Amino acid sequence: MAQNKISGAQVVIECLKREGVDIIFGYPGGSAIPLFDALLDSTTIKMVLSRHEQGATHMADGYARQTGKVGVVLVTSGPGATNTFTGIYTAMMDSIPLVVLTAQTTTPNLGKDAFQECDTSGMTFAAVKHSFLVKSPDDLPQVMNEAFHIARSGRPGPVLIDLPKDVTAGICTKPFTDATNLPGYKIPTYAPTEAVEKAAALIKKSTKPLLLVGHGAMISGAARQVKELAEKLNAPVASTLLGLGVFPASHELSLGMLGMHGTVYANKAVLDCDLIMSIGSRWDDRITGKLDVFCKDAVKLHIDIDPAEDGKVLQPDVFMCGDAKLVLEQLLPLVGKLDSNEWVKTCQTWKKRFPLTYPKQGGLRMQHVIHTLWELTKGKAIVTSDVGQHQMWVAQFFNVENPRQLHNSGGAGTMGFGFPSSIGASFGNTTGWPVCCFAGDGGFQMTMAEMATACIHKLPIKIFVMDNKFLGMVRQWQDLFYDKRYSAVNMEGNPDFVKFAEAYGALGLRIKRGADAERVIKKALEYNDGPVLIHCECEKEDNVFPMIPAGAPISSMITEPPKTQLEKPTGST
Repeated sequence: MAQNKISGAQVVIECLKREGVDIIFGYPGGSAIPLFDALLDSTTIKMVLSRHEQGATHMADGYARQTGKVGVVLVTSGPGATNTFTGIYTAMMDSIPLVVLTAQTTTPNLGKDAFQECDTSGMTFAAVKHSFLVKSPDDLPQVMNEAFHIARSGRPGPVLIDLPKDVTAGICTKPFTDATNLPGYKIPTYAPTEAVEKAAALIKKSTKPLLLVGHGAMISGAARQVKELAEKLNAPVASTLLGLGVFPASHELSLGMLGMHGTVYANKAVLDCDLIMSIGSRWDDRITGKLDVFCKDAVKLHIDIDPAEDGKVLQPDVFMCGDAKLVLEQLLPLVGKLDSNEWVKTCQTWKKRFPLTYPKQGGLRMQHVIHTLWELTKGKAIVTSDVGQHQMWVAQFFNVENPRQLHNSGGAGTMGFGFPSSIGASFGNTTGWPVCCFAGDGGFQMTMAEMATACIHKLPIKIFVMDNKFLGMVRQWQDLFYDKRYSAVNMEGNPDFVKFAEAYGALGLRIKRGADAERVIKKALEYNDGPVLIHCECEKEDNVFPMIPAGAPISSMITEPPKTQLEKPTGST
């Protein structure tokens, strides 16, 4: 291939084109000028200017979750780079493929505390799948190729490329390449045959099986295989927060979400099953509760593409290291229908006996708003959520039927994620369904400046600001475990969010009563000339149930408001 004689910045942009990138989210600055200048000549890559680098990173994350493609971020040095850290960490915890391009001071200035210099690759080392500090323009073709390969392959994750200004301004003479050279980087595909056969033998002995479906099953595209296995075994299916949508919520074998705020019936199934098989779930503490009594007498099987997950939280009876879709294809011919009819009937009885409900009296309930949207859209909406009580109610009351339909910050629990991620999801949305964001009054105010980005691009996002004048989930813990000693959770001083939306040129609507929800949400769904913000003035002191206190066994699940103060939990909110 012919040698290059173009600037490093031009090489970066051309490499992005070769990787199929058509959109970048970011914010410019002095050290990044060569990159933004080269980007100006591109006719195929859209540049989306955020109002904060954290917002840009969440936008790229939302785009990646919606499309399955690698999200790309471009920011300047120093604070421009450090402002991406929360978004990078969020993506790392949830295995989201990002390539984050950060500008840097010139190479002669590295280590000399130059203006806006920081050790970006060092600072983010623990929150990325891999990082590069490029010191020669000639290294760019190989680095760019390897960065995208690492970000999207195996267990996906964010990759950071730190780009000194003299590297992007300098001349690259090396050719572009499609060849990766990563010794030691192996991507599991099929699991070892003996592990799959051992798992199949254990499954055949089960009469009370339970499938636990996680985000890894969604990433691998294993929805069809999960459904086939559940129906073939006649096994109920519970989902993690990020696994919702892999298995249809309407399916008779679906038990919904399990864990801290999961359904009663999913958690009862965890307590009583004789075999549990995790498909792309990492046995998160929100699922297991008190680990030493979690599924104590049940056989535990685990499918995961990351070998580091083997025994990290608990030791399974069989660990099948490989791509979830491919491993399920190995397993399916080896198993058949189990003697589980009575078990399925028991689970269905629990579903009827312990349905998800919420109080109808009092002020506007977040649950009512969420369920009304689900009814009006017939479940056909892309939903992003911020973090807090409303997030759990979205998981409970917006029944998800499809993969990549519901986007959450799971492992990091990042407040401020919901709104900018909905912008990224909107850019990547090809379903024709509306993109709807649920954000609390606390989380929304962390990244609400991105309303400018949404308005400039006339994105028809429906933004539900669930305003209860509290940091609701923290207040709930203070209510239940700290004798209602409400410390630093009162959101006094919230703005009029309708006026806020109108100030940016968006449509602002308001819901104060449950009786008005259907009418206002219909109006929001009919408006597609740009974003709509629906200010939902909600009940102030509502609590999410069911609830398993952090660090407690699943058997300690609380299904209704307790009459006395509970023992302080050992884990975090």
